Amino acid sequence: MAQRFALIIDPVGSSEERADFSGTFTVVDAAAPALSVGELSTQRGDGVFETIGVIDGHAQEVTPHLERLANSARICDLPVPNQEQWRQAVAVAAAACPAGEGAVKLILSRGVEHGPTPTAWVTAAPVADFSEVRATGVTVVTLDRGYPLDVAERSPWLLLGAKTLSYAVNMAALREARRRGADDAIFLSSDGFVLEAPTASLILRFGDRFVTPAPTGGILHGTTQLSVFEYLSGQGFETGYEQVPASALSTADAAWLVSSIRLVAPITAIDAHSLPVDPLTAALTEYLLSPRP
Repeated sequence: MAQRFALIIDPVGSSEERADFSGTFTVVDAAAPALSVGELSTQRGDGVFETIGVIDGHAQEVTPHLERLANSARICDLPVPNQEQWRQAVAVAAAACPAGEGAVKLILSRGVEHGPTPTAWVTAAPVADFSEVRATGVTVVTLDRGYPLDVAERSPWLLLGAKTLSYAVNMAALREARRRGADDAIFLSSDGFVLEAPTASLILRFGDRFVTPAPTGGILHGTTQLSVFEYLSGQGFETGYEQVPASALSTADAAWLVSSIRLVAPITAIDAHSLPVDPLTAALTEYLLSPRP
């Protein structure tokens, strides 16, 4: 979707103690050129990002997103963003979103090559209508990500725990899934454990127990997954983080892909194994569409 709003954040002085950071934002024409040709975000994908869902002008799960942005920055040796500065920028951008559902994207780049400071900006835009996907579900295939489960600990330079701008592999995985006749994919480690989807977290149901792969081995800790677990715990269900072997996928009673924009998409088939759309899906969707801090 076309960007409707954009602002540039000045990182200089962002570490100062202040209540009002509005003077560090510059609203720019979202349709006009704004980045230098030497910008490393576009040359090398050298930066990190977050995408925050917006419901009727309310930005969802802002704190978990800002915490994950800061963690990604630390992993990538980028200056850790000032959370209050970015929180205020998110509020400005969310207010510019149209009624209904939208998205605010946060980008922190290493900046211009050999430049003195990073580049940071925020955009806002409407999003596609995912109501049908939330109701009828998606089919997925499993794809080998090519790394063992412990690779993030053994090889931290791979940046697998950071949400970086280098998303070419994720997009290639989605294209491969569609070539195989599916809507999406679930990554597996080379030693046979379930990881995540290219742009979503995975939740599996086994009876009244809900499980997501433990956020180790380069798995991002999903912000929407955290909200789903909060709701499920409030309803009396057991939730947990586990190392999930690939063989467990065929024994699940239900499964979902969850993310900030698509929210909750029930999985109706994993490879050749069919799954029902769990009646709980409607309640999860309603909860995720409600305002949350």
